[in-house]
Amino acid sequence: MTTSSSSYNKVAVVTGSSSGIGYETSLILARNGFLTYATMRNFNKSENIKSIAAKENLPIRITHLDVTDNVSINNTVQTILSETGRLDVLVNDAGYVLDGAFEDLSMDEIKAQYETNVFGLIRTTQAALPAMRKQKSGVIVNISSIAGRFGYPDGTAYVSTKFAVEGLSESMAYELEPFGIKVILIEPGVIKTNILNSVVIAKKSQDPNSPYTQMKQKVASSFERMMQDASSSELVDKVVLEAVTNQNPNLRYVAGKDAETWLDAKRNMSDGEFYKVMKQI
Repeated sequence: MTTSSSSYNKVAVVTGSSSGIGYETSLILARNGFLTYATMRNFNKSENIKSIAAKENLPIRITHLDVTDNVSINNTVQTILSETGRLDVLVNDAGYVLDGAFEDLSMDEIKAQYETNVFGLIRTTQAALPAMRKQKSGVIVNISSIAGRFGYPDGTAYVSTKFAVEGLSESMAYELEPFGIKVILIEPGVIKTNILNSVVIAKKSQDPNSPYTQMKQKVASSFERMMQDASSSELVDKVVLEAVTNQNPNLRYVAGKDAETWLDAKRNMSDGEFYKVMKQI
């Protein structure tokens, strides 16, 4: 895009913009006047957003960013600041699902999951904060999951990363408020995105002789049923837009009727009662 930076009051950066929630969030922010840097690790996946941005003449700049690479992150942030002089919104969406029972997970697989879902978020946020503190304003949006509020079988690695994001974000909110910086958690339920195409299945979990095979098959069947009634990714990006344009946003936003139902059950049941419900998944 050949948009002028001075034409826009707000600058947004979205990680994981090649597809799913990050893709939709980049589009909705740009359609609502944000000069949006849609970042992604794999530039080969940029054609769709590039085509829509050109067709609608949206203020989107497609940029390479690998959240597991400090140099990539720092270069991207410095480029944005040199081009615009500010950074108003950071949406941390980059992430993936590692599927498999805990015993079937290798340490390398767990570390890789954390490198993207947790440490990637930490890296990008730390890179953005000095500019936000200097301008005395900013919004950090961390795309968590309703899985950051309770666990489920076969999701130990992914769930634990989202629990980490929840605790990290809540603690950061206290630290950053005095500098005019808001921290927001978005907690989607089951969403119809192509995240299933990027699910990494643990190697041991792929072995039919795994002691957890029967459980895994049961969870997979339940998830397929949930996907039939899942919310669209557009629901999540609308929640993000509402949050970042609100002068006094909530710390947490739940996205999806299923997520609201589960959370209500979690609040109103004892741990034992909720455990029995989750065992049926």
